[in-house]
Amino acid sequence: MATGGQVQAEGKAPGPSVFCKLCLSDCPPAGASSLHACDCVFCTACLRQYVQLAIREGGGAPITCPDMGCPTKGSLLDSEIACFAPADKVQLYQRLKFERGVQLDPSKAWCPVVECQAVCSVRPDAEGRPTSVPCPACRAIFCSLCRRSWEDGHACAESRPLTSPSLEDSVRLGCEADAPIKQCPMCGVYIERNQGCAQMLCKSCKHTFCWYCLQNLDGDIFLRHYDKGPCRNKLGHSRASVMWNRTQVVGILVGVSVIVLVTSPLLLLASPCIMCCVCKPCRAKKTKNKKKKKKKREAGQSDSTV
Repeated sequence: MATGGQVQAEGKAPGPSVFCKLCLSDCPPAGASSLHACDCVFCTACLRQYVQLAIREGGGAPITCPDMGCPTKGSLLDSEIACFAPADKVQLYQRLKFERGVQLDPSKAWCPVVECQAVCSVRPDAEGRPTSVPCPACRAIFCSLCRRSWEDGHACAESRPLTSPSLEDSVRLGCEADAPIKQCPMCGVYIERNQGCAQMLCKSCKHTFCWYCLQNLDGDIFLRHYDKGPCRNKLGHSRASVMWNRTQVVGILVGVSVIVLVTSPLLLLASPCIMCCVCKPCRAKKTKNKKKKKKKREAGQSDSTV
């Protein structure tokens, strides 16, 4: 493999064209690149666009193979990302990656002092109670849970074990106060919501969930979660807009089904012709037969002339 992940190696003759699953077209081997983790091959230009978009939208999450059917789903190496993105984008990715690592690490926390923002080490309590966290940079001491200044006799307003909230707790807290910042229940990335729909899509892991109870909504295409239960009528849209969304979903499903039903007989009837047109040996055989007939005609004409 050539430098930069190119498929064609130096000193070798160009091979057959490579099919890129991103742009759905063939490209020469010199313009394609393979990924180290899974050996999937794509256009180099497509990989550049994909990596830069993943940096901008991923929030520091690992950049995986763009092929949805890839069996390994390996992550791109930092050296590969540097090949497919400019230096400023690579620096942005490294910074987002570091910040995401701090957010997901329970033993680390950001200093709440705006002028500082250093990374501090959290010493968890054996019983899960909030503890004091000293900042090594500005020497400030703050609570590990509420992030407020730690003073003698500090009583944290959210004094509870440092564990992930249960479904019931999330519903109760959501009904009491709509917190502006919550964590994705799948990957733990912090998400801010100031208004709009309660159906949230995490940009990091693409997980869909309810903002109030954090329930999984990946398969709820009709948004039936907001028809009953504690989150009833809390989607953030009018009833008419919800019905219109469901009508669109049903229309798309019905349209696809009609197209499949209409085109299936036509495809079955046309399949022999398509296979005959695509089959190269058949075409080669026909061409060879035509050449033989032409030679026979020319031989017959020459004999009659003699």
